[in-house]
Amino acid sequence: MPESSFPRERRPAQAGWVYLVGAGPGDAELLTLRAARLLLEADVLVYDNLVSQEVLDCVPAGTERIYVGKKASQHALPQPDINALLVELAHKGKRVVRLKGGDPFIFGRGGEEVEELVKAGISFEVVPGITAAAGIGAYAGIPLTHRDFAQSCIFVTGHLKDGTVDLDWDMLARRKQTLVFYMGITQLATICSQLVAHGLAASTPAAVVRRGTTKAQRVVTSDLAGLPEAVKAAGITPPALTIVGDVVSLQSRLAWFHPEDGQ
Repeated sequence: MPESSFPRERRPAQAGWVYLVGAGPGDAELLTLRAARLLLEADVLVYDNLVSQEVLDCVPAGTERIYVGKKASQHALPQPDINALLVELAHKGKRVVRLKGGDPFIFGRGGEEVEELVKAGISFEVVPGITAAAGIGAYAGIPLTHRDFAQSCIFVTGHLKDGTVDLDWDMLARRKQTLVFYMGITQLATICSQLVAHGLAASTPAAVVRRGTTKAQRVVTSDLAGLPEAVKAAGITPPALTIVGDVVSLQSRLAWFHPEDGQ
């Protein structure tokens, strides 16, 4: 067997550093090499609700684990306290991995945490991860761009800091683009009705994917007008991603990941 050509580790985890690491959308094999190495070297793991059990199983049993996950209106630890915790652990000389589902800088509050680390003079590194939109779209059989259907793709938060969903609906309700809503299930009816009210056809294909890329993945497809009822009927609850656009019409033909078949 030929010698591996994978790159060698450029630098091991350093004491007193914080590593903001993207865990990807769920499937542990979607971790980057850098992420996997840092998980093995960490003294402390500070992790979110969206980090899958499959990824957590890659962490050595002796690693200290601190859960700081957030669910709708339920925070294990408020964001300012998480920021302070990272600073405190680094000051103690720990090798800290701050593990986030998806990518730290895409709706992961990674920028807020890095700002605090900079203020405190803490050394850090950001390790990108496969964001939920890209990973879940691929595993659900929904290409986010396609020359025939969508020339642009927009990532949107379905839950603003003030708890509302007051978005630029005129910009979002345009044809020939794909919309991906993060954290939008609780506001799904509002999202769909606002898009239709601002000009997007009620017949626009749409989908919700729960626990994408994992063995628990479920995909519900409908048109925009019928999506909230279809999701309710299917019993879909967060975490789930909403994809809106003509690319969703390809899902039934392009779906390749079938967890019920043990794939």
